[in-house]
Amino acid sequence: MENSAGITASLQGRYASALFDLASETGAVAPVEADLEKLGSALASSEDLTALISNPLFTRDECGRALDSVAGVLELGAVTRKFLGVLAANGRLSALPQVIAAYGAIAASARGEITANVSSAHALGQDQLAALSAKLAAREGVDVGAVKIKASVDPDLLGGLVVRIGSQQIDSSIRTRLNSLAQAMKG
Repeated sequence: MENSAGITASLQGRYASALFDLASETGAVAPVEADLEKLGSALASSEDLTALISNPLFTRDECGRALDSVAGVLELGAVTRKFLGVLAANGRLSALPQVIAAYGAIAASARGEITANVSSAHALGQDQLAALSAKLAAREGVDVGAVKIKASVDPDLLGGLVVRIGSQQIDSSIRTRLNSLAQAMKG
């Protein structure tokens, strides 16, 4: 886990690391990761849920009960539900989105995966994603199956790609090239 030391330095990383250790001991790494992805999607799509975890006016007990209800609706596993209870009891629910991201990074690192966040002006086809995955795997010196691509569309790029792997960024977008040209012309 090359980046786990940096991840676990933060409070969110320590919670994610503890959850990963517990999930590893119980053989539930993948189910917990799936649960957290469901929860992350629910947070992204629900302003009420986001308000619940970030509003200090709700007591820890109220947040815990509400989140347990949400976990029931989402059919989250026992390990994940208990973990959410711990976060609520410790008043750390506001860190949940970062904990979810840190857990995903720790789990991917343990599997030897590299996650590449790819932004493009238009949606990429399966052939394009496969070719990009192969090129990134060759660049990083890993197997093709070890590269997980999270693609998103950003029409402001105009064309080209922006690829982020960890702290590295490869920007071949037309927007960046035009901005560089404009700066060069300004002198």
